[in-house]
Amino acid sequence: MTTKPALPDPQRSPAAAAERHEAPERLVKSRDRVKAYGEVFTPRRMVDQMLDLVRAELETGPNFVDKTFFEPAAGDGNFLVAILQRKLRAIERRYQSEFWPTESLFALASVYGVELLEDNHQAAHEALLAEFVAFHESSGTSCGYRTNLYRSARFLLRVNVVQGNTLTGLDARGKPIQFSWWHRVLNIPGTVRREPFSLASLREAGAFDFTTYAVYAPCRIDHVHKEVRADD
Repeated sequence: MTTKPALPDPQRSPAAAAERHEAPERLVKSRDRVKAYGEVFTPRRMVDQMLDLVRAELETGPNFVDKTFFEPAAGDGNFLVAILQRKLRAIERRYQSEFWPTESLFALASVYGVELLEDNHQAAHEALLAEFVAFHESSGTSCGYRTNLYRSARFLLRVNVVQGNTLTGLDARGKPIQFSWWHRVLNIPGTVRREPFSLASLREAGAFDFTTYAVYAPCRIDHVHKEVRADD
């Protein structure tokens, strides 16, 4: 890893600030949703204040790219997008551009979430993917629909940000929520090993887990969308 001079953060530019000022945040979609689900979105100002408390894990500390974050009530992705933005900006500052595609995928792989409502879940996926694509397009890196970079990013989001109920631990189909750890393979840069696990296993530390998980072969992180099974 090499150090680079800090680059301007587009989120803090005068134009971006003016745009945010002109478009007031929508914190409530409807009174019915507030009554039925307690749905009230966190203002971006408050999101930033909370993330400032973990700046080292997000931006400045060792292994910041791989530090994992879990949002149990993801909403439309406001927290997850802010987390990804900070990680991507830190990658931009601290890595040479040739490493941005790989490190940005590892950053995306570190973000997890569960959202109960289908429209919010879809909005969160779209917002996270749009942030990822915009990051690469701004640097001239191809991230179109047919690229491995885009397909792997979309796949990681599908696996890491799911529709379900955190309280019951069940997904939208009524099955136990499963995620995956994405471990870097030592001494093979850009290579990842996928390890599935259940949300319930995080709650029941030390308990036996009798779930039979799929086993995946190590692969380049920009090829995770190919889902190479170890027994294939």
